[in-house]
Amino acid sequence: MIVSVAVGQPLTLWRSCGCRAASREKDSASVYQRRSSMRVRVRSARSVLAEAEVRPATPALKVQIYRGGGDRMDDLQAEARALARAANASIYSPELLVGKYGSRPVKVIRRTLEILISLGSFGLKLLVDQRNGVIDQNKRLRAAELRTIFTRLGPTFVKLGQALSTRPDICPPEYLEELSELQDALPTFPDAEAFSCIERELELPLDSVFSCISPSPIAAASLGQVYKAHLKYSGQVVAVKVQRPGIEEAIGLDFYLIRGLGFFINKYVDVITTDVIALIDEFARRVYQELNYVQEGQNARRFKKLYADKAEVLVPDIFWDYTSKKVLTMEWVDGVKLNEQAAIERQGLKVLDLVNTGIQCSLRQLLEYGYFHADPHPGNLLATTDGKLAFLDFGMMSETPEEARFAIIGHVVHLVNRDYEAMARDYYALDFLSPDVDVSPIVPALRNFFDDVLNLTVSELNFKTLVDGLGAVLYQYPFNVPAYYALILRSLTVLEGLALNADPNFKVLAASYPYFAKRLLTDPNPYLRDALIELLFKDGKLRHGFCCHLYTYIGW
Repeated sequence: MIVSVAVGQPLTLWRSCGCRAASREKDSASVYQRRSSMRVRVRSARSVLAEAEVRPATPALKVQIYRGGGDRMDDLQAEARALARAANASIYSPELLVGKYGSRPVKVIRRTLEILISLGSFGLKLLVDQRNGVIDQNKRLRAAELRTIFTRLGPTFVKLGQALSTRPDICPPEYLEELSELQDALPTFPDAEAFSCIERELELPLDSVFSCISPSPIAAASLGQVYKAHLKYSGQVVAVKVQRPGIEEAIGLDFYLIRGLGFFINKYVDVITTDVIALIDEFARRVYQELNYVQEGQNARRFKKLYADKAEVLVPDIFWDYTSKKVLTMEWVDGVKLNEQAAIERQGLKVLDLVNTGIQCSLRQLLEYGYFHADPHPGNLLATTDGKLAFLDFGMMSETPEEARFAIIGHVVHLVNRDYEAMARDYYALDFLSPDVDVSPIVPALRNFFDDVLNLTVSELNFKTLVDGLGAVLYQYPFNVPAYYALILRSLTVLEGLALNADPNFKVLAASYPYFAKRLLTDPNPYLRDALIELLFKDGKLRHGFCCHLYTYIGW
């Protein structure tokens, strides 16, 4: 979700939120006292409070609210209060969905018919194509139709389509490309409902929190919409994200039905070897986490701690006292979307510099700490006026297992060495294949594709071409691509796509090479030591060309 607007597009309409200061302080103080004396009943809140001594309730009319950038104790206590407000946040449970919707047949039947009519007509077209021998010829057309159907069916299916667009083991390349264009956007919901939600969630009158707030949202997506506001106590500009009414109910019903469809696919669709039920459950858990805005705030805090140590990266602060399960208040970021090249250049900035910052940050996310932003589309990456790259929207995050981080680097070394047998064995470590799968039939497929690709130089190799070709191989064999790896491919493909808008000759692999070179030369991990030896020596002889390349790329 976009939580900023391009520089040069100021909001002109504001809602005034005046009220008497004494009344505001009285209301705020009473609420604060109730919260301070509340016994925190959730583990996550208790774990946060354990880091700081809990102070006694503040006397009336002397309200202390965390104002951002304060000391660590204030921050922890404010976060704990937010966690307490979100104590009743829902978690995904297939059993709970069965209990909830199994006794509501009318609602289930109505939505089932809506889904079946849309997807059934699509499936019928596929059967006709197969009977007429034109299923391959019509793949692009049918993929576009499926994208339209998912858009019409609403937010759950939009997110499902976006998830499928990262799964080369499930969808052929034509479908991957079409589904990647799904837009996470819906019409806005009434502002009165949004403002009521803020007051209900924060237990405070709107005019005691904000001195002014935009009368309409500045951005809207499938799960919520964003307003621009000024905090009353400080005047600081903030972005306020408010959850769409009824979205949890709608998503829960859809997942109840989609899971039933998954059982059907697992049983009758032989061409898909992946456990569809497991994929649905994993995806549903991620979506339910996105519905808890306190969790998103914690994601942002963790991301900032890990990666905002670089001066060129910006992660907005969270205002915990104005954050709950359905409301997220964060620092406003003025900036330009990364795909708006002309606007960026008017600020004297270069898109390629910003994209390179994004690539280096992404590689650190994926291969050092393993905690990464899983939705880096142009709306979530902004160029600030001072040349920083701002990351937004931390609802969807993922983690690379520690063993996989080293295995990925080793996989790249095996690719460079054209050691296709070792590449095939890497898929065990990467959890692509179960140990009982014979990799020998996969080796020729890897050789046939990569021998052609690797005849190009690093500076000529297009990452999307590599991903598409690898996807075709994965689709033919019993691979089960882990979610983290699919999201890695998507992340780097998006960044390369942004760069290609500015420079058709840009190659993300060439930009990534210095990172890999430096890791191999400086990381003492035994696995990477072995990978470096594999790269530099062949048949017991030093490969001088690779030595020169490594030292050149890291600037030694």
